[in-house]
Amino acid sequence: MSSSPTTQRSLGLWRATSLVTGNVVGSGILMLPASLGLYGTLGFIGWIITSLGAICLALIFSRLSKRFPKSGGPYTYCHEAFGDFIGFQMAWSYWVGTWASNAAIATAFVSYLTVFWPELATNMGLSFTVAFFTVWVFTGINIIGVRTAGIVQVIATVLKILPLIAIGIFGLSHIQFEHFVPVNPSGQPVFGAITTATALTLYAFLGIESATVPSENVINPEKTIPRATILGTVIAAIIYIWTMIVILGIIPPLELSQSTAPFAEAGRVVFGDWSVPLIGASAAAAIFVSLNGWILLQGQIPLAAAKDGLFPGLFAKTSRNGTPVASLVISASLMTIMLLMNYQATLIDQFTTIVTFTTFTVLLPYLYSAAADLLLLLTDSAALSRGQLIRSVTISVLGFGYTILTVIGSGQGAVYLGMLFVFCGFPIYIWMKRTAQPQKISNTE
Repeated sequence: MSSSPTTQRSLGLWRATSLVTGNVVGSGILMLPASLGLYGTLGFIGWIITSLGAICLALIFSRLSKRFPKSGGPYTYCHEAFGDFIGFQMAWSYWVGTWASNAAIATAFVSYLTVFWPELATNMGLSFTVAFFTVWVFTGINIIGVRTAGIVQVIATVLKILPLIAIGIFGLSHIQFEHFVPVNPSGQPVFGAITTATALTLYAFLGIESATVPSENVINPEKTIPRATILGTVIAAIIYIWTMIVILGIIPPLELSQSTAPFAEAGRVVFGDWSVPLIGASAAAAIFVSLNGWILLQGQIPLAAAKDGLFPGLFAKTSRNGTPVASLVISASLMTIMLLMNYQATLIDQFTTIVTFTTFTVLLPYLYSAAADLLLLLTDSAALSRGQLIRSVTISVLGFGYTILTVIGSGQGAVYLGMLFVFCGFPIYIWMKRTAQPQKISNTE
């Protein structure tokens, strides 16, 4: 083990782009259509709002990555803009959100395996065992090195997107426009339904910052990261809006809201019964690659924070390939505990519970990143022309406004639980600052 390895840059444009697209297009698009079915056409409006908001956030992250081309993503940007305390909050919140999200992704993977192994739906001990091995297999892949994880990401991203595009193309002839009426079958107020749909769809876009997190492993990061971030987000947005129109047009909203495998159901309508196993395999591959990418990220944030003295030094220890082994193992252990705590619930209930919590904890770093970008733009406005400043500030304000709207849609329960976890990190920050204080004093003497 070594704490200061020579970093090998191994992620080029296509690997970085596939990391973004692979992390974004995962369990969200495969599981959320059922959750949004209750909202009918308003659910589709939620997808559009979130797609636009995600593109604004992608532009913000690409701009910040040019200012700070080093590993850490949202943590690094908030730390540079607001200092240690906010930086720690962002690292802690983002880290909790990533390993919790990975627990949800592992659960979604097991859920889609029920197409081939029906016993997983009723045998909770068996489903936990499969999720356990899934988590630790991908942790092992990422421990081997970022390059190996990047190659897996490219291959699996291509394999999982092709079936989604196939349904989007061939499903167009099966659309029934009466499925888009009524606009709001949920019966909730229109604003409340839209904000809820917007918050739910954000989960499907978590990961747009993926290329910014392992920046020190990216080839030519000043150019590659902004391009990969924007390209990956736009690809995901197109896939989401396109396939959501088709799914809503193929399956009636109320039937969609009760479906445990909406893409498999759509495949049955479009291609016939023979396609159900194929779609199930594609869904499993999509969730597989998403888990691989997110496990890669969950080790990088604590690593960056530990290098700055805000996380315990154990998280800064890396292997010869620059892999944060201790961080990955600790994160995987916490994922295992979360899976164990929820294993007696049904797979859908497990997924819903974890997603509700995850969305807010990852949303908070997005909110602070938009604020950091706005602060840096206004304090360094002389470096931009008037037109550039107006465009940049407008994008930052829109990104910030979108995150506020999503906080509203997350609901009181998610915000309450998320903030409790943020507060639970404060003792660690206090301890790290306390242990660092004597060294600072001795350095000034």
